Amino acid sequence: MRTAWGALSHPLCAAGGAAGKSEAGRVHRAVICPSMTMTVRDFRAADAAAVAEARRSAFPHLVTTPRTVAWEVASAPEARRYRLLVAEADGRVVGCCDVGLFPGADGDGPGVACANTSVRADARGRGAGSALVTAAEEYAAGLGAAKVFAWTVDEPAFAAFAERRGYRRSRSCRILRLDLATADLPPLDADALPDGVALRSAADLADDPRRLYETDVDVMEDEPGDVVEGRMPYAEWLARTWEHPSLDHELTSLAVVDGRVAAFSLAHTDGRGRYWSGMTGTLRAYRGRGLAKLAKTHSLHRARAAGCAEAFTGNDSENGPMLAINVGLGYAVASLERRYVRELRH
Repeated sequence: MRTAWGALSHPLCAAGGAAGKSEAGRVHRAVICPSMTMTVRDFRAADAAAVAEARRSAFPHLVTTPRTVAWEVASAPEARRYRLLVAEADGRVVGCCDVGLFPGADGDGPGVACANTSVRADARGRGAGSALVTAAEEYAAGLGAAKVFAWTVDEPAFAAFAERRGYRRSRSCRILRLDLATADLPPLDADALPDGVALRSAADLADDPRRLYETDVDVMEDEPGDVVEGRMPYAEWLARTWEHPSLDHELTSLAVVDGRVAAFSLAHTDGRGRYWSGMTGTLRAYRGRGLAKLAKTHSLHRARAAGCAEAFTGNDSENGPMLAINVGLGYAVASLERRYVRELRH
């Protein structure tokens, strides 16, 4: 499962406040609470570490670092109109919201927005989540978005918050965890690979990763989801996927058949012992041969050898084949998430 701007995050259950606009047109929000003053503002470079910590507090499985936070802001395509909003309480960043547009498949018609919010566990219930979501919805509406999608933990309190705001349930996702230190991974024997199959790393394509691009975008067309974005151009894929600072080229594994990347497993790491499967897939013509499991097994072995202790992945609940592969590798469900959608009024 691949998510917008590389993060799974959710709107948290909290109270709201009043809004205004600055002269520059940026939404700012001051919420006066008995114990603090809450402000929603745009991200600043100095916020990167605090935003990464807020995301990890809300979602311990996330592979996120100050470097990836800053990269997301600096590298987002102009067409997405991406903004990273932060909630600041008494001078401390306690939450954030990634908001922007999904370009339509044909570039026409009303836009579709994504607004994913994270709030530190120790700051919930004080207005940060509500203030962030409201500011993000106003920004998306100002861009002409007809609807906004947002992920939430699939638990009663978070679901109730979303539904009170007019969101309706959409797809669900399972976050799975594997203890790499103790996992009984399938053995890999180079002499026992299927005929004609070679295992490589993405680092082997450093001079020209186009072969991985062609397979990735083909596989993405079959990925379950709510929004059809269209085929990503090569230049954008290089910027958003290949050059992502958490993508580990050495741990990203490829199953190559006749010079073609038939299957692959993208690996993201954070330098803190966490590994995230950014995407695993197989071209249609090569499915049913176990190549996706082979590529992922290869990647997990290399990750363990590199010192990774925990492996995480996210699968759409309807993606039976990938769920079966992950369960077969020893992954277990760590949490459930739900995507919600709200129609925006103009």
